[in-house]
Amino acid sequence: MPYNLIDFNMQIGRQKPETIRHPDNYCPFCHTAELTDIIAADGPIILLRNKYNVLSGTDQFVLIETDKCQSDIPDYTPEHMQRLLRFGLHHWQKMLNSGRYADVLFFKNYGPLSGGTIRHPHMQLVAFPELAQPLAVLPEEFAGELITRAGNVEFNIATTPRIGFWELNIVPADINTPAAIAAMAHFIQTGTSFLTRHFHQGRVQSYNLFFYQLQGRVYIKIMPRFATPPLFVGYGVHVRPTNIPDMAAEIRQLYFDNE
Repeated sequence: MPYNLIDFNMQIGRQKPETIRHPDNYCPFCHTAELTDIIAADGPIILLRNKYNVLSGTDQFVLIETDKCQSDIPDYTPEHMQRLLRFGLHHWQKMLNSGRYADVLFFKNYGPLSGGTIRHPHMQLVAFPELAQPLAVLPEEFAGELITRAGNVEFNIATTPRIGFWELNIVPADINTPAAIAAMAHFIQTGTSFLTRHFHQGRVQSYNLFFYQLQGRVYIKIMPRFATPPLFVGYGVHVRPTNIPDMAAEIRQLYFDNE
């Protein structure tokens, strides 16, 4: 069976700035006057072409989330988070519908174990003109133990995780209503706040945020990053924790019981 294999240009990769492990290094996203190839902006939210196109054959883009370098999603006002989400979804959908690409990945790296290099809050879009086969995403990976539901959007913990252990899912019925955007933004902020401030007593310092379009629907997954289970790395065996209901109850108690 063919699978998607992509070359990572190491010569370009060695030139990329790094501020996660070396916070005193120069942060290009803090110096907006020096940015080039800007595609669109909404105040401090900026979409531009990635200067370091390390993935051969793709078009790479960066979505700068804010002008506050040391902040992150849990720190944003609800208004800013909704504004960011509308902006990101709009441009992602525009690329998907352009006819230029087989698929477009939309995701965020946060922390030293996430695969990112820049601390300044940002997301990425990677557009593939062609793929050997469709991306391996299954609808059942977004079903799970219900945490709560609002604005026709479900927030759950995956019972069929893509990799293993705890994965948070956000499943909107529609992304085009103000109520859905508000619920999605709230759940993204809740999920990232829980993982970085409460989960494992706040010891999780890395996560990924992934957006998917599958069978005409949008799905969102928040995945804490720590050592990947060896059963998955070596054999593709997905590991499911036995305390998923307890974790769902904890999130409800911390974030939703008093709403």
